[in-house]
Amino acid sequence: MSFFTRNTAMVEAQAALPGRATPGFAVPDENIVLHTPQTAAAPEGFEEVWFGTGCFWGTEEIFWQQPGVYTTAVGYAGGYTPNPTYEEVCTGQTGQTEAVRVVYDPTKTTFTDLLKVFWETHDPTQGMRQGNDLGSQYRSAVYYTTDAQRAEAERTRDLYAPVIKPLGYGDITTEIAPATTFYYAEGYHQQYLYKNPNGYRCHSNTGAKFPADV
Repeated sequence: MSFFTRNTAMVEAQAALPGRATPGFAVPDENIVLHTPQTAAAPEGFEEVWFGTGCFWGTEEIFWQQPGVYTTAVGYAGGYTPNPTYEEVCTGQTGQTEAVRVVYDPTKTTFTDLLKVFWETHDPTQGMRQGNDLGSQYRSAVYYTTDAQRAEAERTRDLYAPVIKPLGYGDITTEIAPATTFYYAEGYHQQYLYKNPNGYRCHSNTGAKFPADV
């Protein structure tokens, strides 16, 4: 899904594109798969995290299928350029990664369960790429909203690393950082693979299962 320049180095903040003060496009309010609000604040008692595993089309499809997930949406996070467009993100000059906002009900699933899906469904060792998708927008990332999420992301990273090392993989490069601002992607990207079931999916992963009973 990389149609523009393939910048595999993170842009410096002072060199990032300026962006804009307000979004340049409208975003639908509803997730058309789950029939829940996708741009509203998480309901009371629910929790939120943003995941990056490469192309956000496939990432969103994976997480809208998980038990306990209330809503998902695709967007841009972790970078410098405010309210970027897809075309700007694909230049590698925004610092943003393609991310999926996941709001979940902690009485129906656990953050650990979601992290197991996260680790198993991409290759977290590839740095600024995922498979054939090259660029800083495809980096692996967990943007947490609570200290407990941060601790669990780090704990599960450290459990998964020795599982994949013997298979020939390098160090895990996943960015684990606080969630700051989530910029929703254009409407046509939201639930893209529901609208286009034969669309592109990145199939990069290690093939290694997360340790059982963790």
